[in-house]
Amino acid sequence: MPRRRKAGPVSLDIFYRDGYVDGSWLGLHPREFALLWRLAETPYTRVSRRQLLADVWRMDHLPETNSLEVHVSRLRAKLAISRCGWLVETHPKGGYQLGGDRHGSFHAFAGARREMLDSAATLGNGGLKGSAQEGIQHAIQRPRFD
Repeated sequence: MPRRRKAGPVSLDIFYRDGYVDGSWLGLHPREFALLWRLAETPYTRVSRRQLLADVWRMDHLPETNSLEVHVSRLRAKLAISRCGWLVETHPKGGYQLGGDRHGSFHAFAGARREMLDSAATLGNGGLKGSAQEGIQHAIQRPRFD
């Protein structure tokens, strides 16, 4: 078993059972770490709820609990602090996958959004009227998570 594994911009370290981005540790709970490690084994591939419960929780049955969803939510929150909340995706057919940037879609979207906001900022108050101007001002004032 390797000591380290990459999960997008996150470097996972099995010895510390934590991940880090840009030199900062994420502070992962052991199950959050195990969940991210398991998803990083097969990036861009759907891992079913049943498979995650078997691999991470060591359960052979589907319990009537939302423990998996709670851990995914907490993991995403910790990743979001390092601007990587997009890394763990919910698959349309159920389950989860490590993804986000397989085809550069996230960075293409973020770049297009940044260009739109930059061009809107250069227009200032004279270029747009009414609700369009208010919408752009609201978008510019909102924190950026890309």
